[in-house]
Amino acid sequence: MQEAWQQDIINWMREGLLQGATLSGLRRKDNELPARVVVRPILLKSGSHYQFESHFAKKVTHRNVEAERAGEQLLDVLLGDYKQALLKTAEADVQILLNKKGRAAIRRSAPTGNVNAKAEDRQHNRQKQRVLNEGEAAPFLVELGIMTPDGRVKSQKQDKYRQINRFLEMVSDVMHALPQNRTVQIVDFGCGKSYLTFALYHLLKIVHGYDVNIVGLDLKADVISFCSDLSDKLGYEGLSFQVGDIAEYEETRRADMVVTLHACDTATDAALVKAIHWGASVIMSVPCCQHELFRQVRNDTLAPILSQGLLKERFAAIATDAARGSLLEVLGYKVQMLEFVDPEHTPKNLLIRAVKGENKERSRQKWEEYKRFKNFLQVSPAMERALAEKWPEKWTE
Repeated sequence: MQEAWQQDIINWMREGLLQGATLSGLRRKDNELPARVVVRPILLKSGSHYQFESHFAKKVTHRNVEAERAGEQLLDVLLGDYKQALLKTAEADVQILLNKKGRAAIRRSAPTGNVNAKAEDRQHNRQKQRVLNEGEAAPFLVELGIMTPDGRVKSQKQDKYRQINRFLEMVSDVMHALPQNRTVQIVDFGCGKSYLTFALYHLLKIVHGYDVNIVGLDLKADVISFCSDLSDKLGYEGLSFQVGDIAEYEETRRADMVVTLHACDTATDAALVKAIHWGASVIMSVPCCQHELFRQVRNDTLAPILSQGLLKERFAAIATDAARGSLLEVLGYKVQMLEFVDPEHTPKNLLIRAVKGENKERSRQKWEEYKRFKNFLQVSPAMERALAEKWPEKWTE
């Protein structure tokens, strides 16, 4: 027969009232058991769930349980392996201490969560707060030195933390364009230390339950080795890293999403061309160091801009991204130019987000618009040349 406090836990989780829980204090020494289990509410495509995050010595695993069954799961884990639990609701923080015979001492205290949040607000806010919420340690952020083990963001890493969250917001807005009934194939060109690659895996796989296969690609062997070791340590199945060049990468024939961050000059074009050939539904690209059109652009009317090196450099960068966006639109993508991070942190703060539209027909109107633009500036962008077979002859006459 269940005790009253046990039924309370079941009811709280069925009704979505439990804001979080931590189970700790192993009853016995056992290296095969997690030192602690953190439980938090999440909202998946299939409805309300609770995520059980198990912290082992060398890895962290995640399991999502339907809210209807989560209470029984939590009690099974607690009563079987742990001495204590801290549960948080809007009304109170509840600490449970279990003795050797399994009898519980219950202590209630004032809530430390958002006690003023209304029930309808919790569902609205859950989606925004469940990813990388400060105070809830994300294992990959701890390993990458952005968070402390108790979930506090290090002061010198605040900018990176905001950048990661901004990126995840922009991905969240277009997740609907990713396939729902099969493995999502993702390639991240120039992944570097892979803050955003790990964050992307966390968002799609751990939070939303997508089946993913993410490949991070970079030219630096030492960086790839570091990322591979970290992925193994975290137990992130479906996340791998390879040494390789954007233009020469031929190990996949399809990608649903392509990410390219700070690929220099025409390397961005090479990544966009790959994404188009693979039929990517979502493209997220942060360009860098656009030099190609700086050397090409000519226009007497724009002489006040083009005669000044600094102004010409900035104008050429904007023109380069405008050309890329226009060509993506010609091919049926819906394109947005978004601010990636605050301009005070870096001038290279533009992100091209392209989502394949339902109408996949090439747009004659967009092509004519693009031709007027490029002829006005007397330029021949690399992306247009690389995709020459995509433009019907009647359009190029």
